Amino acid sequence: MPQAHINLDQVRHVAKLARLAIPEERLPDFTAKLESILTYVDLLSEVDVSGIEPTSHAIPMTNVLRDDVVKPSLVTDDVLRNSPATDGPFFKVPKVIGGDEDSAG
Repeated sequence: MPQAHINLDQVRHVAKLARLAIPEERLPDFTAKLESILTYVDLLSEVDVSGIEPTSHAIPMTNVLRDDVVKPSLVTDDVLRNSPATDGPFFKVPKVIGGDEDSAG
């Protein structure tokens, strides 16, 4: 049997990083599904792709870009009027990184 790519502790850690509340009883199911995905990726890595040009899209594509035109920016007071909280000329938002729960093990 091939060695497992991922274990319950790793799934818990990834869920914490992604801020997903996965119930403990569902972790084995998520672990099995992630293991299945990683096993399939291993299978894809066995395909010989030597001599195949790398592509970013399956069909040729051309970006249609508009010319950059300098225009006046919005008035700061008008923009901040739509914000629920401001701090001088800045939007004030809740802290989402660096809280106590991020520093725990």
